[in-house]
Amino acid sequence: MTTPTARPMSLARRYLLANLAVVLTASVAVAVWVGVQIETSVLERTAGVTALYIDSFVEPQIATLATNSTLPSDNVEALDALLTSTELGSRVVSFRIWRPDGRIVYSPNRALIGQQFEAEGGLARALEGEVSAGISDLSGPENRYERERWSRLVETYVPVRERGGATILAVTEFYQLPDEIDAEVASARVASWAVVALVAVLSYLLLAGIVKGGSDTIDRQQRALSDRVAELSRLLEQNESLHGRLRLAADRTTALNEAGLRRIGSDLHDGPAQTLALALLRIDELEGGDVVSDAVSSALGDLRLIASGLRSPSFEAMDLAQVVERGVREHQQRTGQVVGLVVDGGATDAPIVVKIGLYRVLQEALSNAARHADGADIEVELIRDGDAVSLEVRDRGPGFEPAGVRADALGIAGMRERALLLGGSFEIGPRDGGGTRVLLVLPLPAEARP
Repeated sequence: MTTPTARPMSLARRYLLANLAVVLTASVAVAVWVGVQIETSVLERTAGVTALYIDSFVEPQIATLATNSTLPSDNVEALDALLTSTELGSRVVSFRIWRPDGRIVYSPNRALIGQQFEAEGGLARALEGEVSAGISDLSGPENRYERERWSRLVETYVPVRERGGATILAVTEFYQLPDEIDAEVASARVASWAVVALVAVLSYLLLAGIVKGGSDTIDRQQRALSDRVAELSRLLEQNESLHGRLRLAADRTTALNEAGLRRIGSDLHDGPAQTLALALLRIDELEGGDVVSDAVSSALGDLRLIASGLRSPSFEAMDLAQVVERGVREHQQRTGQVVGLVVDGGATDAPIVVKIGLYRVLQEALSNAARHADGADIEVELIRDGDAVSLEVRDRGPGFEPAGVRADALGIAGMRERALLLGGSFEIGPRDGGGTRVLLVLPLPAEARP
């Protein structure tokens, strides 16, 4: 049983999935960052409120630290009352006052008073004049009392300056329960997460709509392109079929023309030539018929020459090189002119129509060279080059100017027409150094190629 092949995921769907992962990751990162900012903002607000209390209630009780290293007992009692009978005391669970040298001068836990600790973290920042707030895990050595009762508290350090000056007299440390802040931060986080999620969903839906529209457009264009490609393929097949039919018709036309030429040659040889020969015998019997006899003999020779030229030899058993050799040999026998022949890879078979076309063009080119160049240095070259064969006929006659050729020149027109019918090309023009050059290039069918 053949397992169905899974359909590949479209580019638009892959993009949307990747973008969904990016949007989710970015949304979570933004939501976490917003949560952290909310918590920091709430803590800073708490620190600010605490600082106001310090300025209002605590500062008057510790002003004596400007001249004393400890707090008087009445100030200690006032601070105790502050933690038990004011609104600040209802919100604060622990409270300490530090001197700038890190020594504790007040704490509800009297065992801490007078002890000195290293100033670090929020205490160090407060000694530099900064209000500092944060969630403490109570791991410091001074937090033993708090660790026994709570796991975490909101820790706030507030610098207290000398009245009317910039000198820091002390740092107050407050501890509050985090419940109210946690509830406020959680509520704000939920709201921020909801906003971020809404924005992310809307952004993704908007992007998905844009991508889907683009994907649909691309799909339509691809379908249209596929239809056009299919139509073009169909037209190419039709064109190939028509081309094959045209080549077949050209081959048949060449064969029919050749058969017609043979028939005309046979008719000339068997009809007028025989009649002229009989007339020549009768004229020889008459006295004073020498002039007429010579004229009839000349006409009979021309007629037989024309007839022999129209009747091509049988090419079925010949390759291209042998066809060209046969044409050159017949021309030499007929005219007595010497023709140079070079064959390079032309000993290959080809369809009969190619052989006939090659032979007829060679006949016409050699006849032109014999008439117009007086047979001067005639050269024939046959070259096989891959999927084509070229025939070149050169002479050293007076030259040739294509512009001076009449439009009704049947010999050149016939050679060019034969080349086009066989799918080849034909060129005729002046030869370098003087003379004329004729070039025929014919394609070979696949079965005749190397």
